[in-house]
Amino acid sequence: MRKFIAFTALTLVANSGIAQVEDTTVYEEVIIQRNRLEIPVNQATRNIEILTHEEIKKLPARTVNELLAYVGGVDIRQRGPFGGQADISIDGGSFEQTLVLINGVKLLDAQTAHNMMNIPIPLDAIDRIEVLRGPAARVYGINSLTGAINIVTKSEANSFVAVNTFAGSSFEERDSLEGDGIYGGGGIQLTGNFNTKKQNHLIALSQDLSNGQRYNTGQQNSRFFYAGKHKVNQNHEIEWMGGYTYNDFGANGFYAAPGDINSHETVETTLLSLSSTHQFGKVKITPRISNRYNEDDYRYLGKDIDIARSKHYANAFMAEVNASLETKIGDFGLGAESRFDEINSSNIGEHQRDNYGISAEYRKILWRKLIATAGTYVNYNTNYGWQAYPGVDLGYRISPHWKVSASVGTGQRIPSFTDLYLNQAPANVGNPNILPEDAMAYEANIDYKKKNFRAKGGYFYRSITNYIDWVRDLPTDPYSPVNIGENLVHGLYANISQQFQIKQHKIGYKVSYTHLDPSYKSDNGIQSKYILESLRHQLIVGVNYAYGNFSIQANNRFIERELNSPYNLLSFRANYDINNFSVYADMSNLLNEQYVEAGAVPMPPRWFTLGVRYKWSK
Repeated sequence: MRKFIAFTALTLVANSGIAQVEDTTVYEEVIIQRNRLEIPVNQATRNIEILTHEEIKKLPARTVNELLAYVGGVDIRQRGPFGGQADISIDGGSFEQTLVLINGVKLLDAQTAHNMMNIPIPLDAIDRIEVLRGPAARVYGINSLTGAINIVTKSEANSFVAVNTFAGSSFEERDSLEGDGIYGGGGIQLTGNFNTKKQNHLIALSQDLSNGQRYNTGQQNSRFFYAGKHKVNQNHEIEWMGGYTYNDFGANGFYAAPGDINSHETVETTLLSLSSTHQFGKVKITPRISNRYNEDDYRYLGKDIDIARSKHYANAFMAEVNASLETKIGDFGLGAESRFDEINSSNIGEHQRDNYGISAEYRKILWRKLIATAGTYVNYNTNYGWQAYPGVDLGYRISPHWKVSASVGTGQRIPSFTDLYLNQAPANVGNPNILPEDAMAYEANIDYKKKNFRAKGGYFYRSITNYIDWVRDLPTDPYSPVNIGENLVHGLYANISQQFQIKQHKIGYKVSYTHLDPSYKSDNGIQSKYILESLRHQLIVGVNYAYGNFSIQANNRFIERELNSPYNLLSFRANYDINNFSVYADMSNLLNEQYVEAGAVPMPPRWFTLGVRYKWSK
């Protein structure tokens, strides 16, 4: 903790010394991608975090999992680096309560959200990441209970080819029964963007390998992604997208420690999407179909496949149409969607369900200062019937630099097939009688922006009824999901960022803090599996410096969860550009913290990565 305080103090002192310098950097406004009413980020009335491609390039990260760890309010819980299996949550929610999207296509996994982060995109293919904090059913539909993360891929005007290869190690002996050796890993990522007058094609491949710092924790991750666009004419275009991931890893301590020391898992995911956009005057219509197929092969005893093996085949097909209309009295958004989920599993069984949703939104800007948005999402599920989830946002621009916002939002999370039907006795047994989780949140914030200085702070209160957790009364009982009661969270957040240029020296900083105060209204005496792992304090401090072809980024993340010891993760990236090449060196966990993010999987000690990136552009 003393090391963390010292580092933060030095950072703030350094910032205060340069705060008087005028910033000459021009801020590029981002259009927040939504399926209906798209808005510039400076008109946003919700708490939205944007991770731009410039920030992505500077951060000491090689995968989407590692990137999201630097976003305020996002709790990414990895079971290893180099793209290992990970769970993600927002503002103290569970890993089942966050929705992830790629270019607006939902990655819902009806089997389990443990597989939701099987994302087939290397970093060079990402334009930005948008994080919407708070219930978002009105915008994204079901399962965006605590927020949503939309990964937007590049669609550049210029063609380019990028190759990124890296390797890293802790230079320490592996804690392994497999023999001596140094823990290490590496990867290669290839990305190409090709343009013609009417078409754009983005192709990306990547491969990550690691031998695992502990016995049976090695992994191999392969990814492929392709996105295409054809502009028929000025008013009509067609888009398509496809992705594939293959994750093969030793799962020692992942789910059922200590008995799973030899467990192994292979997960394959395929994503396909086809959409078009049609502009008829002030009316825009966007139909889309998408399909996500997932195979999960979990072997509790590793090579012994005759017993304790779980095989799951899950598929989700979705058809939707969204429309927007601009009028003198405001902007209207309408949408309808249909989703069909099915699973064939050795210990969940064969199940199917349908989900239908209708969305309606209205936005009005008054006196060029007040922005009001209201709408609702009406949902029908074959298991739970009809439900409605409204929301209202208000934003008022006090001056060119100050803005205040307030919102009321609602959301729903439908139980997964694992929650409902899992039969894995004597360890875990599903419960077909549990109900969906419902959330309501109230939020207010104030935002200040002048040139490239930004500051934002806010408060929110969120209530989740019918909260689902896996519990048991006695240590000899199996864990089973129940609606344990109500989850209440009071939250505070603040962030400050600024970029400077003093002659040829570019300097910047970004500070983000989130404090959560959760409480639970439930029966006493039960033993919980997940509820006591909630985030309480998160402080992320980043400083960057660039001169000529050289740049350096330093980041410190302070994390404290319920009933767990806090820890600091200090990391650096140094980068040097030579013509079309970039050479970078990453240093992670420099304080050599001992910590666990998920399951019973200790994360690596201090480790180092060296990488080379080449980019050719036309």
